[in-house]
Amino acid sequence: MSGKFFLDTNIFVYSLDVAVPAKAGRAAELIREGIETRNGIVSYQVVQEFFSVAFKRFVRPMSPFAAEEFLGTVFRPLLAVHSSPSLFVSALQLYQQHHLSWYDSLIVAAAQEAECELLYSEDLQHGRRLQGLRIENPFR
Repeated sequence: MSGKFFLDTNIFVYSLDVAVPAKAGRAAELIREGIETRNGIVSYQVVQEFFSVAFKRFVRPMSPFAAEEFLGTVFRPLLAVHSSPSLFVSALQLYQQHHLSWYDSLIVAAAQEAECELLYSEDLQHGRRLQGLRIENPFR
């Protein structure tokens, strides 16, 4: 893969899910590729959603120490899109035009702002194209 790609929150959640080893392996592979090639992108929203799940929904909740380590080693090299009024305007347009959920609209807008070619997500329709951005479910 030569272009930039955006990783949705579920990729990070699955990377730590030992109950589904095939998804965990694929998710870890995508994260590793994103960091090594510097083509992987996430937004602040992904970080926030991940920690919300990691602290409350994991069978063994993530400790603050482990979260800080994950933030530094995994998210820091990928974090490229910050919240901004222009991001919200783009998300509102996507929400209206494509009938996405608000949070999915924010993810798509962030991927587009970062000029990603591909968005890896289990939550959106596999193969769909939104203004030059291709959606791919990596667990299909």
